[in-house]
Amino acid sequence: MTRISYCVERIAQKACVCSNDILKNKGCEYIAHSFFSWLQAKLSIIFSYNGIHRLQTLVTPCDMQDSKYEMRYETKDIKHRAFELGFDLVGITNASPIDVEQITLLHNWLESGYAGQMDYLRKNFEKRVNPARLLKGAWSVIVVGLNYSPPKRKAKQAEPTVPTGSVANYAQYEDYHGFIKKRLRKLIDFIRSVTSTDNEFRICVDSAPLAERALAVRAGLGFIGKNHMLINPGLGPQIFLAEIVTTLRLQPDEPIKGNCTNCHKCIDACPTGALSRDGQFNANRCISYLTIEHKGQIDPEQALKINNRIFGCDECVLACPHLQKAPVRANKQLRFYAERAQLDLHRILNMTASAFNGEFFDSPIRRLGLDRLKRNARVCLANLKAENQVQ
Repeated sequence: MTRISYCVERIAQKACVCSNDILKNKGCEYIAHSFFSWLQAKLSIIFSYNGIHRLQTLVTPCDMQDSKYEMRYETKDIKHRAFELGFDLVGITNASPIDVEQITLLHNWLESGYAGQMDYLRKNFEKRVNPARLLKGAWSVIVVGLNYSPPKRKAKQAEPTVPTGSVANYAQYEDYHGFIKKRLRKLIDFIRSVTSTDNEFRICVDSAPLAERALAVRAGLGFIGKNHMLINPGLGPQIFLAEIVTTLRLQPDEPIKGNCTNCHKCIDACPTGALSRDGQFNANRCISYLTIEHKGQIDPEQALKINNRIFGCDECVLACPHLQKAPVRANKQLRFYAERAQLDLHRILNMTASAFNGEFFDSPIRRLGLDRLKRNARVCLANLKAENQVQ
Protein backbone atom coordinates (compact mmCIF):
# COMPACT_ATOMS: atom_id res chain seq x y z
CA MET A 1 0.00 0.00 0.00
CA THR A 2 1.40 3.42 -0.91
CA ARG A 3 1.81 6.26 1.56
CA ILE A 4 -1.08 8.10 -0.14
CA SER A 5 -3.53 5.22 0.11
CA TYR A 6 -2.46 4.62 3.73
CA CYS A 7 -3.26 8.24 4.59
CA VAL A 8 -6.57 7.99 2.76
CA GLU A 9 -7.52 4.96 4.82
CA ARG A 10 -6.58 6.70 8.07
CA ILE A 11 -8.69 9.73 7.11
CA ALA A 12 -11.64 7.47 6.37
CA GLN A 13 -11.27 5.70 9.71
CA LYS A 14 -11.08 9.03 11.54
CA ALA A 15 -14.14 10.30 9.71
CA CYS A 16 -16.04 7.21 10.79
CA VAL A 17 -15.30 7.87 14.45
CA CYS A 18 -16.21 11.56 14.21
CA SER A 19 -19.43 11.00 12.25
CA ASN A 20 -20.60 8.30 14.63
CA ASP A 21 -19.79 10.36 17.72
CA ILE A 22 -21.68 13.36 16.35
CA LEU A 23 -24.69 11.75 14.77
CA LYS A 24 -25.36 8.92 17.24
CA ASN A 25 -26.10 11.54 19.87
CA LYS A 26 -28.98 12.64 17.66
CA GLY A 27 -30.26 9.10 17.25
CA CYS A 28 -29.22 8.96 13.58
CA GLU A 29 -27.05 5.84 13.48
CA TYR A 30 -27.97 5.06 9.90
CA ILE A 31 -27.11 8.56 8.68
CA ALA A 32 -23.75 8.27 10.43
CA HIS A 33 -23.09 4.98 8.73
CA SER A 34 -24.21 6.30 5.35
CA PHE A 35 -21.98 9.35 5.70
CA PHE A 36 -18.95 7.19 6.39
CA SER A 37 -19.79 4.80 3.55
CA TRP A 38 -20.07 7.73 1.15
CA LEU A 39 -16.79 9.26 2.30
CA GLN A 40 -14.99 5.94 2.30
CA ALA A 41 -16.17 5.18 -1.22
CA LYS A 42 -15.36 8.61 -2.62
CA LEU A 43 -11.80 8.57 -1.37
CA SER A 44 -9.52 7.18 -4.06
CA ILE A 45 -8.14 3.66 -3.70
CA ILE A 46 -5.13 2.79 -5.80
CA PHE A 47 -5.32 -0.46 -7.72
CA SER A 48 -2.45 -1.92 -9.71
CA TYR A 49 -2.92 -4.12 -12.75
CA ASN A 50 -0.03 -5.10 -15.04
CA GLY A 51 2.18 -2.49 -13.39
CA ILE A 52 -0.19 0.37 -14.29
CA HIS A 53 -1.76 2.30 -11.42
CA ARG A 54 -5.22 3.69 -11.85
CA LEU A 55 -7.60 5.48 -9.56
CA GLN A 56 -10.90 3.73 -8.97
CA THR A 57 -13.79 5.59 -7.36
CA LEU A 58 -16.59 3.44 -6.07
CA VAL A 59 -20.26 4.35 -6.08
CA THR A 60 -22.40 4.04 -2.98
CA PRO A 61 -26.13 4.15 -2.33
CA CYS A 62 -25.67 7.69 -1.06
CA ASP A 63 -24.86 8.81 -4.61
CA MET A 64 -28.16 7.51 -5.87
CA GLN A 65 -30.52 8.03 -2.98
CA ASP A 66 -31.63 10.91 -0.85
CA SER A 67 -29.59 10.91 2.35
CA LYS A 68 -32.71 10.90 4.46
CA TYR A 69 -33.34 7.40 5.74
CA GLU A 70 -36.87 6.09 5.51
CA MET A 71 -38.00 2.79 6.99
CA ARG A 72 -40.33 1.30 4.40
CA TYR A 73 -40.96 -2.07 5.98
CA GLU A 74 -40.38 -3.96 9.21
CA THR A 75 -37.29 -6.08 8.71
CA LYS A 76 -38.40 -8.57 11.36
CA ASP A 77 -41.23 -9.77 9.12
CA ILE A 78 -38.85 -10.31 6.21
CA LYS A 79 -36.53 -12.25 8.49
CA HIS A 80 -39.42 -14.30 9.83
CA ARG A 81 -40.41 -15.26 6.30
CA ALA A 82 -36.79 -16.18 5.49
CA PHE A 83 -36.72 -18.53 8.46
CA GLU A 84 -40.04 -20.02 7.34
CA LEU A 85 -38.43 -20.76 3.98
CA GLY A 86 -35.78 -22.82 5.72
CA PHE A 87 -32.81 -20.51 6.11
CA ASP A 88 -30.84 -20.76 9.35
CA LEU A 89 -29.41 -17.25 9.29
CA VAL A 90 -30.58 -13.93 7.90
CA GLY A 91 -29.12 -10.47 8.29
CA ILE A 92 -29.27 -7.12 6.55
CA THR A 93 -26.59 -4.65 5.59
CA ASN A 94 -26.45 -1.62 3.33
CA ALA A 95 -25.25 -1.72 -0.27
CA SER A 96 -22.14 0.38 0.29
CA PRO A 97 -18.67 -0.98 -0.60
CA ILE A 98 -16.94 -3.37 1.74
CA ASP A 99 -14.28 -1.94 4.05
CA VAL A 100 -11.18 -0.35 2.54
CA GLU A 101 -9.01 -2.82 4.43
CA GLN A 102 -10.89 -5.78 2.93
CA ILE A 103 -10.70 -4.29 -0.57
CA THR A 104 -6.95 -3.88 -0.18
CA LEU A 105 -6.51 -7.42 1.13
CA LEU A 106 -8.47 -8.88 -1.78
CA HIS A 107 -6.57 -6.81 -4.33
CA ASN A 108 -3.19 -7.75 -2.86
CA TRP A 109 -4.18 -11.42 -2.70
CA LEU A 110 -5.09 -11.44 -6.37
CA GLU A 111 -1.86 -9.64 -7.28
CA SER A 112 0.22 -12.14 -5.27
CA GLY A 113 -0.78 -15.01 -7.56
CA TYR A 114 -2.30 -16.96 -4.68
CA ALA A 115 -5.61 -17.24 -6.55
CA GLY A 116 -4.12 -19.73 -9.00
CA GLN A 117 -6.18 -20.09 -12.18
CA MET A 118 -9.26 -18.39 -10.73
CA ASP A 119 -9.00 -15.44 -13.10
CA TYR A 120 -12.74 -14.83 -12.82
CA LEU A 121 -12.08 -13.27 -9.43
CA ARG A 122 -10.25 -10.43 -11.19
CA LYS A 123 -13.17 -9.67 -13.49
CA ASN A 124 -15.71 -7.07 -12.40
CA PHE A 125 -13.58 -6.21 -9.38
CA GLU A 126 -15.51 -2.99 -8.71
CA LYS A 127 -18.79 -4.91 -8.63
CA ARG A 128 -17.30 -7.58 -6.39
CA VAL A 129 -16.44 -5.07 -3.68
CA ASN A 130 -19.45 -2.80 -4.17
CA PRO A 131 -22.99 -4.29 -4.17
CA ALA A 132 -24.43 -1.01 -5.47
CA ARG A 133 -22.75 -1.71 -8.80
CA LEU A 134 -24.88 -4.84 -9.26
CA LEU A 135 -28.25 -3.07 -9.20
CA LYS A 136 -29.12 0.52 -10.05
CA GLY A 137 -30.40 2.32 -6.96
CA ALA A 138 -29.41 -0.51 -4.62
CA TRP A 139 -29.81 0.37 -0.96
CA SER A 140 -29.84 -2.85 1.06
CA VAL A 141 -28.44 -6.38 0.94
CA ILE A 142 -30.31 -9.26 2.55
CA VAL A 143 -27.83 -12.01 3.41
CA VAL A 144 -29.02 -15.53 4.20
CA GLY A 145 -27.18 -18.59 5.46
CA LEU A 146 -28.03 -22.28 5.29
CA ASN A 147 -26.32 -24.77 7.58
CA TYR A 148 -25.06 -27.81 5.66
CA SER A 149 -23.45 -29.77 8.48
CA PRO A 150 -24.26 -33.35 7.40
CA PRO A 151 -26.13 -35.93 9.46
CA LYS A 152 -24.01 -37.79 11.98
CA ARG A 153 -22.69 -41.02 10.53
CA LYS A 154 -22.97 -44.32 12.33
CA ALA A 155 -20.13 -44.95 14.73
CA LYS A 156 -19.30 -48.31 13.17
CA GLN A 157 -19.20 -48.53 9.42
CA ALA A 158 -17.78 -51.31 7.34
CA GLU A 159 -14.58 -50.52 5.50
CA PRO A 160 -15.12 -50.22 1.74
CA THR A 161 -14.11 -53.33 -0.18
CA VAL A 162 -13.03 -51.26 -3.18
CA PRO A 163 -10.74 -48.21 -3.38
CA THR A 164 -12.76 -45.05 -2.86
CA GLY A 165 -12.26 -41.29 -3.01
CA SER A 166 -13.74 -38.97 -0.40
CA VAL A 167 -16.07 -36.09 -1.27
CA ALA A 168 -16.36 -32.79 0.62
CA ASN A 169 -19.45 -32.48 2.78
CA TYR A 170 -21.14 -29.75 0.75
CA ALA A 171 -21.01 -31.89 -2.41
CA GLN A 172 -22.87 -34.72 -0.71
CA TYR A 173 -26.00 -32.60 -1.08
CA GLU A 174 -27.93 -31.66 -4.18
CA ASP A 175 -26.58 -28.55 -5.88
CA TYR A 176 -27.48 -25.75 -3.48
CA HIS A 177 -27.59 -23.02 -6.12
CA GLY A 178 -31.01 -23.88 -7.51
CA PHE A 179 -32.34 -24.86 -4.10
CA ILE A 180 -31.49 -21.48 -2.58
CA LYS A 181 -32.53 -19.42 -5.61
CA LYS A 182 -35.99 -20.95 -5.56
CA ARG A 183 -36.47 -19.92 -1.94
CA LEU A 184 -35.06 -16.45 -2.44
CA ARG A 185 -37.56 -15.91 -5.25
CA LYS A 186 -40.32 -16.81 -2.77
CA LEU A 187 -38.86 -14.35 -0.29
CA ILE A 188 -38.91 -11.63 -2.95
CA ASP A 189 -42.53 -12.49 -3.79
CA PHE A 190 -43.40 -12.06 -0.12
CA ILE A 191 -41.62 -8.70 0.10
CA ARG A 192 -43.40 -7.44 -3.00
CA SER A 193 -46.75 -8.55 -1.64
CA VAL A 194 -46.40 -6.50 1.53
CA THR A 195 -44.62 -3.38 0.33
CA SER A 196 -46.49 -0.45 -1.18
CA THR A 197 -43.72 0.78 -3.45
CA ASP A 198 -42.02 -0.75 -6.44
CA ASN A 199 -38.57 -2.10 -5.68
CA GLU A 200 -35.95 -3.97 -7.65
CA PHE A 201 -34.17 -7.12 -6.53
CA ARG A 202 -31.18 -9.16 -7.67
CA ILE A 203 -30.46 -12.66 -6.38
CA CYS A 204 -26.82 -13.64 -5.91
CA VAL A 205 -25.87 -17.28 -5.30
CA ASP A 206 -22.28 -17.46 -6.56
CA SER A 207 -23.61 -16.30 -9.93
CA ALA A 208 -22.66 -12.65 -9.44
CA PRO A 209 -19.32 -11.11 -8.48
CA LEU A 210 -19.81 -10.29 -4.81
CA ALA A 211 -17.61 -10.43 -1.71
CA GLU A 212 -20.31 -12.32 0.13
CA ARG A 213 -18.34 -13.26 3.23
CA ALA A 214 -17.45 -9.65 3.93
CA LEU A 215 -21.11 -8.69 3.52
CA ALA A 216 -22.20 -11.57 5.75
CA VAL A 217 -19.90 -10.26 8.48
CA ARG A 218 -21.36 -6.77 8.14
CA ALA A 219 -24.88 -8.22 8.26
CA GLY A 220 -24.14 -9.92 11.58
CA LEU A 221 -24.02 -13.55 10.42
CA GLY A 222 -20.57 -14.32 11.80
CA PHE A 223 -16.87 -13.58 11.47
CA ILE A 224 -14.09 -14.65 9.11
CA GLY A 225 -11.92 -17.37 10.60
CA LYS A 226 -8.30 -18.23 9.93
CA ASN A 227 -9.56 -20.84 7.47
CA HIS A 228 -11.00 -17.85 5.54
CA MET A 229 -14.51 -19.22 5.98
CA LEU A 230 -17.46 -17.43 7.55
CA ILE A 231 -17.89 -18.84 11.05
CA ASN A 232 -21.13 -18.48 12.96
CA PRO A 233 -20.57 -19.10 16.69
CA GLY A 234 -23.67 -21.28 16.89
CA LEU A 235 -23.54 -23.08 13.53
CA GLY A 236 -19.84 -23.23 12.81
CA PRO A 237 -18.21 -22.82 9.37
CA GLN A 238 -20.37 -25.10 7.21
CA ILE A 239 -22.75 -22.47 5.83
CA PHE A 240 -24.04 -21.78 2.33
CA LEU A 241 -24.37 -18.04 1.71
CA ALA A 242 -26.59 -16.11 -0.68
CA GLU A 243 -27.79 -12.54 -1.07
CA ILE A 244 -30.58 -10.35 -2.35
CA VAL A 245 -29.42 -6.91 -3.44
CA THR A 246 -32.40 -4.56 -3.42
CA THR A 247 -33.50 -0.95 -3.71
CA LEU A 248 -35.70 -1.50 -0.65
CA ARG A 249 -34.60 0.58 2.34
CA LEU A 250 -34.12 -1.69 5.33
CA GLN A 251 -32.62 -1.20 8.77
CA PRO A 252 -29.12 -2.76 8.72
CA ASP A 253 -27.97 -5.17 11.42
CA GLU A 254 -24.86 -4.80 13.51
CA PRO A 255 -21.87 -7.16 13.15
CA ILE A 256 -21.46 -9.69 15.92
CA LYS A 257 -18.35 -10.02 18.04
CA GLY A 258 -16.18 -13.03 17.43
CA ASN A 259 -12.73 -14.15 16.38
CA CYS A 260 -10.35 -17.08 16.60
CA THR A 261 -7.26 -15.14 17.63
CA ASN A 262 -5.85 -17.77 19.99
CA CYS A 263 -6.70 -20.80 17.85
CA HIS A 264 -4.63 -22.27 15.00
CA LYS A 265 -6.27 -25.66 14.63
CA CYS A 266 -7.39 -25.11 11.04
CA ILE A 267 -3.90 -23.98 10.03
CA ASP A 268 -2.31 -27.03 11.67
CA ALA A 269 -4.87 -29.34 10.08
CA CYS A 270 -4.28 -28.19 6.50
CA PRO A 271 -2.50 -31.10 4.73
CA THR A 272 -0.68 -28.91 2.23
CA GLY A 273 0.19 -25.72 4.11
CA ALA A 274 -2.25 -23.61 2.10
CA LEU A 275 -3.05 -21.68 5.29
CA SER A 276 -0.31 -19.83 7.10
CA ARG A 277 -0.11 -18.11 10.47
CA ASP A 278 0.46 -14.72 8.89
CA GLY A 279 -3.11 -14.89 7.55
CA GLN A 280 -2.23 -15.76 3.96
CA PHE A 281 -4.13 -18.34 1.93
CA ASN A 282 -2.37 -19.88 -1.06
CA ALA A 283 -5.03 -21.51 -3.20
CA ASN A 284 -2.34 -23.14 -5.35
CA ARG A 285 -1.73 -25.52 -2.45
CA CYS A 286 -5.36 -25.99 -1.39
CA ILE A 287 -6.78 -29.46 -2.08
CA SER A 288 -10.24 -28.02 -2.73
CA TYR A 289 -8.75 -25.72 -5.35
CA LEU A 290 -6.59 -28.45 -6.90
CA THR A 291 -9.43 -30.97 -7.19
CA ILE A 292 -12.19 -28.54 -8.22
CA GLU A 293 -10.88 -25.32 -9.75
CA HIS A 294 -7.50 -26.31 -11.20
CA LYS A 295 -7.45 -27.24 -14.87
CA GLY A 296 -4.83 -29.52 -16.35
CA GLN A 297 -2.57 -31.97 -14.60
CA ILE A 298 -1.81 -31.57 -10.91
CA ASP A 299 1.80 -31.10 -9.82
CA PRO A 300 3.10 -34.53 -8.63
CA GLU A 301 4.32 -33.15 -5.30
CA GLN A 302 0.91 -31.63 -4.56
CA ALA A 303 -0.87 -34.72 -5.88
CA LEU A 304 0.75 -36.87 -3.19
CA LYS A 305 -0.82 -34.71 -0.48
CA ILE A 306 -4.30 -35.09 -1.92
CA ASN A 307 -4.36 -38.64 -0.60
CA ASN A 308 -7.78 -40.08 -1.56
CA ARG A 309 -9.74 -36.81 -1.72
CA ILE A 310 -11.45 -36.93 -5.10
CA PHE A 311 -13.52 -33.77 -4.70
CA GLY A 312 -12.72 -31.04 -2.20
CA CYS A 313 -11.30 -31.12 1.31
CA ASP A 314 -12.86 -30.39 4.71
CA GLU A 315 -9.82 -30.59 6.99
CA CYS A 316 -9.67 -26.89 7.94
CA VAL A 317 -13.43 -26.91 8.52
CA LEU A 318 -13.56 -30.11 10.56
CA ALA A 319 -10.76 -28.83 12.83
CA CYS A 320 -12.75 -25.73 13.82
CA PRO A 321 -13.85 -25.86 17.49
CA HIS A 322 -17.09 -24.10 16.58
CA LEU A 323 -18.05 -27.09 14.44
CA GLN A 324 -17.78 -29.49 17.35
CA LYS A 325 -20.82 -27.95 19.05
CA ALA A 326 -22.71 -27.08 15.88
CA PRO A 327 -26.02 -28.82 15.15
CA VAL A 328 -26.57 -30.88 12.02
CA ARG A 329 -28.51 -29.24 9.22
CA ALA A 330 -32.10 -28.43 10.15
CA ASN A 331 -33.48 -28.04 6.63
CA LYS A 332 -34.33 -31.58 5.52
CA GLN A 333 -35.64 -30.39 2.14
CA LEU A 334 -32.10 -30.05 0.84
CA ARG A 335 -31.52 -33.58 -0.45
CA PHE A 336 -28.57 -35.41 1.08
CA TYR A 337 -26.88 -38.38 -0.60
CA ALA A 338 -24.93 -40.41 1.95
CA GLU A 339 -23.62 -42.65 -0.84
CA ARG A 340 -21.75 -39.69 -2.35
CA ALA A 341 -19.41 -39.45 0.63
CA GLN A 342 -17.15 -42.10 -0.93
CA LEU A 343 -16.93 -42.74 -4.67
CA ASP A 344 -15.71 -46.01 -6.18
CA LEU A 345 -12.52 -44.99 -8.01
CA HIS A 346 -12.55 -47.79 -10.55
CA ARG A 347 -16.19 -47.08 -11.32
CA ILE A 348 -15.39 -43.42 -11.94
CA LEU A 349 -12.53 -44.33 -14.28
CA ASN A 350 -14.85 -46.55 -16.31
CA MET A 351 -17.77 -44.12 -16.28
CA THR A 352 -19.27 -42.86 -19.53
CA ALA A 353 -20.37 -39.27 -20.12
CA SER A 354 -24.04 -40.24 -20.08
CA ALA A 355 -23.63 -42.17 -16.84
CA PHE A 356 -21.82 -39.20 -15.28
CA ASN A 357 -24.55 -36.75 -16.29
CA GLY A 358 -27.23 -39.10 -15.05
CA GLU A 359 -25.67 -39.76 -11.66
CA PHE A 360 -24.53 -36.23 -10.89
CA PHE A 361 -27.20 -34.19 -12.67
CA ASP A 362 -28.15 -32.46 -9.40
CA SER A 363 -24.71 -32.42 -7.79
CA PRO A 364 -21.96 -29.79 -7.52
CA ILE A 365 -19.69 -32.51 -8.90
CA ARG A 366 -21.26 -32.09 -12.33
CA ARG A 367 -19.61 -28.67 -12.65
CA LEU A 368 -16.22 -30.38 -12.47
CA GLY A 369 -16.83 -32.50 -15.55
CA LEU A 370 -16.02 -36.16 -16.12
CA ASP A 371 -12.48 -35.60 -17.42
CA ARG A 372 -11.29 -33.82 -14.31
CA LEU A 373 -13.17 -36.23 -12.03
CA LYS A 374 -11.25 -39.06 -13.72
CA ARG A 375 -8.02 -37.09 -13.31
CA ASN A 376 -8.72 -36.87 -9.59
CA ALA A 377 -9.60 -40.55 -9.43
CA ARG A 378 -6.25 -41.46 -10.98
CA VAL A 379 -4.44 -39.30 -8.40
CA CYS A 380 -6.34 -40.94 -5.55
CA LEU A 381 -5.74 -44.43 -6.87
CA ALA A 382 -2.02 -43.78 -7.30
CA ASN A 383 -1.79 -42.47 -3.72
CA LEU A 384 -3.66 -45.47 -2.32
CA LYS A 385 -1.42 -47.88 -4.21
CA ALA A 386 1.66 -46.06 -2.93
CA GLU A 387 0.44 -46.64 0.61
CA ASN A 388 -0.13 -50.32 -0.14
CA GLN A 389 -3.82 -49.96 0.48
CA VAL A 390 -4.68 -51.36 -2.94
CA GLN A 391 -3.31 -54.66 -4.16
